[in-house]
Amino acid sequence: MEEFDPIDPLEKEPILGQTIIKGKRKNKNKKYNGLYEWVETIVAGVVCAVLVFTFVIRMVGVEGVSMQPTLYENDRIFLSNLVPLYKNGDVVVVTKHHIDDRPLVKRIIATEGQTIDIDFEAGKVYLDGVELDEPYIKEATHTKEGTEFPLTVPEGYVFCMGDNRNESMDSRDPRVGLIDTRYILGKAIFRVYPFTSFGFIK
Repeated sequence: MEEFDPIDPLEKEPILGQTIIKGKRKNKNKKYNGLYEWVETIVAGVVCAVLVFTFVIRMVGVEGVSMQPTLYENDRIFLSNLVPLYKNGDVVVVTKHHIDDRPLVKRIIATEGQTIDIDFEAGKVYLDGVELDEPYIKEATHTKEGTEFPLTVPEGYVFCMGDNRNESMDSRDPRVGLIDTRYILGKAIFRVYPFTSFGFIK
């Protein structure tokens, strides 16, 4: 018969001590792992936000009165450049074809292949011979600016005007003219400031 020595309670202390130490190490590792995952999540979120705001959505500020009553000076708007095709009525921000190096915020009135004509005396705008219903404008279009009408928009261009027709420098002005779609920074989709006007842009 084999004999077993009785377990001395004093001999348990080193074993118990090691177990406690190991437990502390495990807890310490868990804390480091949790902190690492937390930092990793924040970094990934920041990177995603930067990519979205660089390549998908941008925020710009509105300057001047040319887009009243739709947009006012100091409004802050979100732009999306994931627009497959710009269309009539879109509010866009243009980065070129301007005089003082500031982006232009305007509304697309005509796209390629369409013919625009303006009766400045009556203040009416016609697209392909049909008078436009423009509930977004501040007042009728009476300012000529110098461009000759009727005008057919060539491929790759759009004709833009501000909603405040008689206080807007836009495609009616030969210094601006037709807008090459490659110079459109994006479509204005959402107003984030002022908070009282927070919402989608019509």
